[in-house]
Amino acid sequence: MEHRGEIIEKAIRNSGIPLTAIARRIGKSRQWIYLLFQNPNVPLHIVVQIGKIIYYDFNEEINGLSAGNYNLINSQHELSKEEESWKEKYYKLMEEYLKLLKKESKESY
Repeated sequence: MEHRGEIIEKAIRNSGIPLTAIARRIGKSRQWIYLLFQNPNVPLHIVVQIGKIIYYDFNEEINGLSAGNYNLINSQHELSKEEESWKEKYYKLMEEYLKLLKKESKESY
């Protein structure tokens, strides 16, 4: 039997996209992603959502998926790769900014 969590983990790690970025896009935590990797029965809508984020097609690896699933589950505006790249740069910049703010607030005490 397929272990969806392991299939997803392999695809995510090969994508090069940081787990933090993927978790943020899904609206979950990194810990949630790690728990997902251990789940052999990840819901198909989550598989599709992750596939869209990492630009990966799970159709051949996970039973029950089809091209129709991708169209039905995510009706949001899809970002182009360039838009996605800028969005990720923005998130990284904001993370660095927050770290700097925390550091400055600790030094002022």
